[in-house]
Amino acid sequence: MSSENLPQSTEQQLRKPRVAVVFGGRSSEHGISVVTAGAVLNAIDRTKYDVLPIGITTDGRWALTADEPERMAITDRKMPDVAQLAESDEGGVVLSVDPGSREVVYSEPGSVPKALGEVDVVFPVLHGPYGEDGTLQGLLELSGVPYVGAGVLASAVGQDKEYMKRVFTSFGLPVGPYVVVRPREWDQDPQAVRKRIVEFAGDHGWPLFVKPARAGSSIGITKVDDLSGLDEAIEEARRHDPKFLVESLLRGREIECGVLEFEDGPRASVPAEIPPVTSHDFYDFEAKYIDAASGIVPAPLTEDQTAEVQRLAVEAYESVSCEGLVRADFFLTEDGGFVINEINTLPGFTPISMYPRMWQESGVDYPQLVDRLIQAALNRPTGLR
Repeated sequence: MSSENLPQSTEQQLRKPRVAVVFGGRSSEHGISVVTAGAVLNAIDRTKYDVLPIGITTDGRWALTADEPERMAITDRKMPDVAQLAESDEGGVVLSVDPGSREVVYSEPGSVPKALGEVDVVFPVLHGPYGEDGTLQGLLELSGVPYVGAGVLASAVGQDKEYMKRVFTSFGLPVGPYVVVRPREWDQDPQAVRKRIVEFAGDHGWPLFVKPARAGSSIGITKVDDLSGLDEAIEEARRHDPKFLVESLLRGREIECGVLEFEDGPRASVPAEIPPVTSHDFYDFEAKYIDAASGIVPAPLTEDQTAEVQRLAVEAYESVSCEGLVRADFFLTEDGGFVINEINTLPGFTPISMYPRMWQESGVDYPQLVDRLIQAALNRPTGLR
């Protein structure tokens, strides 16, 4: 009997689960998302899963792209782009928002829409706004499609550094001193904002870090050594987000720890240390991805320090109601205590990124990591949980 004559439920049982890898997006981290997608596509076990790559262009169009991971790499220090990978300049992919159907449709102007089949799970590898911040997750919840990673609330909180810190504080996790500046405050009285920041510097000292509230990968962040560089730093932060934060310098070692969802709950990886980057003021985007500055895995910590940072990483994961995965970033301060800087609900995920490297050292290699995340998503219901 041919498969087309079988009942739908039986046909679904016979076919492999279909994974849509969604990447690119409208944020300033578009390029590294494409790089990450290439690594994930390379790692997915094609004997277990069918794969559908979907790229989102910088202007928000969902494009059908070829399954060609080799074209998704950094070349001559330049990031790849979805527009270069799209099969058409105008065609668009549409995911049904009817939870009774997981059908994906592709259409081009003047052509009959073409059904691409159903999707069983989405693996979003978008970083920053319009992908990592709960917006895509909300669409997938409406569509009834399972997906890898944090849900709507955790994604939104994990993207907004202000509310992330507020949640951490409410759960008793240690955070460093900071000031939040909202768009209206700067627009209405920038002089008052400068005064508040100068007073903050008087309490905590220079240098300060000025950063967008809702961006990742150290994009838009400036280290400010004195008042003369403040306005330029604020302008750079606001170029990425009208809301920004000012943080004091925490003197100490930068320690990261990965958290991964297992059948019995979240577990922490061995931690890593980000040593001082001599060619950059701090561990910024270029240091991470262009110059591939490397961390030390595992971090040279005592057993007690390792256990403590692992405990705090899982607590941070739980405090924000995360799912799937998180990378938690800390400072081990000069007094011997850990201060949490932030979490990433979709951390850098290329094979050289710290999150996969920490799990590699913990006994979960990159293909296993990808598979575990897909399986966790397939086993997790959508909706309230």
